[in-house]
Formats: sequence, structure tokens, C-alpha cells
Amino acid sequence: MFYLGNTSLKRVDESIPVFLEISKTCKTKGKAFDNNLIIYVPSEAVAKQVSNKLCKDNVVAKQYGNVIVHWGYKLGDSVEFLGKGVADLILAKENIMQAFMAESTYNYQAVLGYSNYTAFFISLKDKPKLNKLYFLDKKIGLLDYPTSRSGHILPKSLFKNLKINIDNLDITYANSHEGLRELLASGKVDLIASYWKQGDEEQFSKNYIMPISDPISGSKWYLKMDVENTDLLCAVQKKLLELAQENEATYFNHVKLFKSCQNIMSKKAL
Repeated sequence: MFYLGNTSLKRVDESIPVFLEISKTCKTKGKAFDNNLIIYVPSEAVAKQVSNKLCKDNVVAKQYGNVIVHWGYKLGDSVEFLGKGVADLILAKENIMQAFMAESTYNYQAVLGYSNYTAFFISLKDKPKLNKLYFLDKKIGLLDYPTSRSGHILPKSLFKNLKINIDNLDITYANSHEGLRELLASGKVDLIASYWKQGDEEQFSKNYIMPISDPISGSKWYLKMDVENTDLLCAVQKKLLELAQENEATYFNHVKLFKSCQNIMSKKAL
């Protein structure tokens, strides 16, 4: 059993380790004061957005007194939530969910997902080359988030395949993809590993990008359905869809719905 405060995940069960220390709590209009809707996301920005949306939802208010959103950039931050099934709602990569067998163990179901994307090396002044010699004298920007495929896993896998010792590379780590772009635009690094998004051509050239891999599956929102709480599922899906549509980035605007709430509601009415 867990007690979740405003700034940390504290343990009541001493056998369960604590990894995450950052969270945002908001109160709903409901009277179920002791019931917390627990959410995990990989960034503070997403945490604030989803918190604001779900705290104002009437269905959420009927079932929960508080919405508590935790965020973390590192794989260790995810362990507590995926490994123990702590979160009711979680934004995660499909491969991470599979690694923890979270879908079968805790009955997490995909509610909404983002489009596939391609990982690139993006350079400021030349087209990157995928060979050992090219990287050895370059300042490289990577994402300080070990579960990010485009910004961390895939570039490091490429370096390994090229038999490059990571310690011999000049790598600067950023906390976000926007942080990587700031490093590149300011000339602090020669190239970064990331995805190409709308608006990048305003400061970078599409002639100076190189794919690292085949397209990558996007992240998905998973809701724990240990009971048939279809009202909550549809309310969450509606708010996440609104959030996606309000996002200025094209990538986050294009989402896939994995549950048809119209069909669910029709079946309930019969």
C-alpha cells in the first residue's frame, strides 16, 4: 500500500523501493477524498497538462478526490510504476510495457497512442555519415533518458555496432528533445539524435539529417482496467484526445484511439 504526497512517492510497504521524487497533485470536485488517480509520465510538461485536464473532469471527480501525476526521465523512475502496477494511467513505450509484462500482469489496456516516427542524426552544417571516423571528432548531443529510442538507445546502439567506445566520444546530454535542439542551434554540439518535427526547418536544414533506423512505434497511454471501469476509460480517452488536439506539434496531433467509446456506450445502453 502506498501513500502519495505532493513531492514524492513514499512507501508504506518497506519491501518496495522508492525511485521517483517528483509529482504534481491536484484536487477534483469530488468527495472521494481518499481515492487517488495515480498517473506516470516521462516529462514534467506532460504531467502538468494531463493533471489540469483530468482534475476538471466530472467522471474522474465521481471516483477520485485527487489526481497525482508523477514524472521521471530515467528508466529507474519507471520501475516502481510498471514493475509494481502502481499507476492507474501511464504513458510508456510498448517495448517497455512488454518488458515488464505489465499488460498481462496488471491488465493495462492501450487507450490512445501517438504515431510512428523515425530517429535521425541532425547536424548543423553537414550531412551526418554513419561511420566510425565521422563521429570521433564530433560533439554529439544525446538525451539523458535511457528509455528514449531516438535520443539515446538507437544512437548508442549504432556506436556499439560501429565498435566505437562511448568513452572516446564527446557527448553532451540534455533533459529533453527541445534541449537538444537548443544545444545544436547554439553550436554547442555538432549534431544531435532526435526525431524531425514540424518547425525544425526554421532553424535546421533537412539536407543535414540522416536516419538512424527504420520507423519507431510511438508511445501509448495505458489505463489499468482491473475492473470494467468503462466510464473512466472513455473520460480519460476524451481528455487525452483534447490534449493531443491542442498541442501545436504535428506529431502529437496525430493519435490513434485503441478503444471505441461510442461502441462501449452503445453496448452499455442495450
